[in-house]
Amino acid sequence: MALGDILAAKLAPIIGGTVLGAVTETESDTAIKGVVSEVALREANELIQAGDKKLLISAEDVASAPETKDRVVISGIVYQIIQVDKEELNGVDIAYTLYLRA
Repeated sequence: MALGDILAAKLAPIIGGTVLGAVTETESDTAIKGVVSEVALREANELIQAGDKKLLISAEDVASAPETKDRVVISGIVYQIIQVDKEELNGVDIAYTLYLRA
């Protein structure tokens, strides 16, 4: 009997008794204040494009650091977060600059 067959035989009862679950996505909204500006041409690179927007927010206003999977709504327009830059002092997040694309 091959090693793979032995492992499969031993794992079958364990895996067979496993309870299957589902992954769900939760959506929540947080109203925060920030400063919106246009991306300067000198800031454009392979990821950031001219025409993108920047949003500067205080780290104190959010429960956790924003991620690229998060979305931002400004004046009814939904923006994707392309990049998050954080400003920190002594290991503490102070502010986040979010690069946004509609």
